[in-house]
Amino acid sequence: MAAIHSIDDRARGRLEAYAALLRRWQPVKNLVAPSTLPDLWRRHMADAAQAFAAAPDARRWLDLGSGAGFPGLVTAILLGDEADAMVTLVEANGRKAAFLSTVARELRLPIRVLNERIESVAERPAEDLGRIDAVSARALADLGRLFELAEPWLTGGSRGVFHKGQDFASECDAATQSWVFDLVEHQSRIDGDGRILVVSGLKRRLPEPDPARSMRPGAR
Repeated sequence: MAAIHSIDDRARGRLEAYAALLRRWQPVKNLVAPSTLPDLWRRHMADAAQAFAAAPDARRWLDLGSGAGFPGLVTAILLGDEADAMVTLVEANGRKAAFLSTVARELRLPIRVLNERIESVAERPAEDLGRIDAVSARALADLGRLFELAEPWLTGGSRGVFHKGQDFASECDAATQSWVFDLVEHQSRIDGDGRILVVSGLKRRLPEPDPARSMRPGAR
């Protein structure tokens, strides 16, 4: 718990209640790797809190592949009762979605849970979810795949806030083959080799013109 700084008593109490619910559900839902439970606060809670710290002005979040709620549930707790706050959690696994709904209900958090595949949510009309300030994901996919999954929001003005491990640099390099984007890196306080990547201005990279074609007679 000491790794999470600058939170009020209400948020601290909600985090403790969340941790208690997770431990209660863990034996039947297998929400997190059992080996990480002894280090729950640092490995999961404090690590997840870094997403909110990277975009503290964002009020409406979309969390993809939420799993046990990291970082989405932690973000909702840190947002507290702020006006216009909303965190949408997308989780295809029914058991995990049920856990997320239980935590949201018992802690009275500004959360809606979508028990759907991310691809299905991406096909919804934009007005279904309303304004999305930031899209988060942790341990979900490589950066290029995250861009594909979150394209409707990231190309529409939302920021991406993604936890990445030691391979973050190679993932960024690979993503630049297909995408143009602005990137801010925050070194993880939990994993010295990891980063919290904040992505904005995402666009698909246009194919390079074919020089041979432009030299052909009549080519335009």
